[in-house]
Amino acid sequence: MRLEGETADVVIVGTGHGGAACAIALRQGGFAGSILMVGDEPELPYERPPLSKDYLSGERAFERLLIRPAAFWEERGVGFRLSSRVVSVDAGAHCLRTQAGETIGYRHLIWATGGTPRRLSCVGGDLGGVHTVRTRADADRMMTELPQVTRAVVVGGGYIGLEAAAVLAKAGKQVVLVEALDRVLARVAGEPLSRFFEAEHRAHGVDIRLSSAVDCIIGDDRVTGVRLADGDVLPADMVVVGIGIVPAVEPLLAAGAAGGNGVAVDAQGRASLPDIFALGDCALHHNGFAGGDVRIESVQNANDQATVVARTILGVPAAYDSVPWFWSNQYDLKLQTVGLSAGHDEAILRGDPASRSFSVVYLREGRVIALDCVNAVRDYVQGRKLVVEQMRPPREQLADAGVPLKSIAA
Repeated sequence: MRLEGETADVVIVGTGHGGAACAIALRQGGFAGSILMVGDEPELPYERPPLSKDYLSGERAFERLLIRPAAFWEERGVGFRLSSRVVSVDAGAHCLRTQAGETIGYRHLIWATGGTPRRLSCVGGDLGGVHTVRTRADADRMMTELPQVTRAVVVGGGYIGLEAAAVLAKAGKQVVLVEALDRVLARVAGEPLSRFFEAEHRAHGVDIRLSSAVDCIIGDDRVTGVRLADGDVLPADMVVVGIGIVPAVEPLLAAGAAGGNGVAVDAQGRASLPDIFALGDCALHHNGFAGGDVRIESVQNANDQATVVARTILGVPAAYDSVPWFWSNQYDLKLQTVGLSAGHDEAILRGDPASRSFSVVYLREGRVIALDCVNAVRDYVQGRKLVVEQMRPPREQLADAGVPLKSIAA
């Protein structure tokens, strides 16, 4: 559906989880004004986490990724300008301009653009066969090439890199994963979890190179190998880069919005410019569970911030204070995380990693700040209260997998 005219009461830039959730929440809250969503992809809003998991593996069709079918948006009068990238914002005139030269006016502007994948800056980083996984088009390009791929190199040992490595290994490819730090998941998890996932991937045939940096990508038109800083050359028919994202906020910052690593927002999602909000991966916000300002890259964060922004526009008091949670699927393992473990001073192992069902409880000054739960749904559900209320339970009880966390929380 294409909204006629050049203005809308609410313009949402970004058609990912956060933008879609905000449009839905506005309509559910009784907002009767016009809503226009502007996105640089050709697709209606869809789920992105499965791109590096069951979509890339071919186990899930794209139609099953759509957040809502086309008829849903049509029935609710939500308009779309797809394949349309916003390049500038005029906060004083309450309008924005797209790459095609189109001008769109707004009463409220919601910035929900997420981010763009960081790319390798070394020689050869732009060769054919070098991929990132952020959009459907990214995953489709990889899927098209996979039948001709025997050897793959994954750069980055975060969630995206590990998930891609798992899919490639399950597809029978020879996989080498290169991580610059001394363990995978080093920025988001404690050492017990890192070592567990390293062992799991090695058991599935993945060659993990830790404390290794990429010097350059070798090839003419297409990649043929990856040279590491120590001179070792890894043959490769495909390279997958998973080294984080850069928040897509340049037009707002150029318009004068406060921020840097994201657009700075208050507890209601308001940016420093009038009638402009930001949410999701690109929103730099104060988070009590992080103990400061942070960007959080998760579906939960995008959805919860979207609800707060929608309520604020509707005139309903709201403030963002949700506990963050995340998940990752690798092989037959389901990792569920609640809270933020950054800054922890103690990690308590609960259960035996050899059983492939265990949890890691993170403490800071004796208070529970996060849990990583591997194939341990009960711990994940019951441990949430410990994090939300920042409890100080006895360490021996936390370490005893036979003691239910709900009894500790009670």
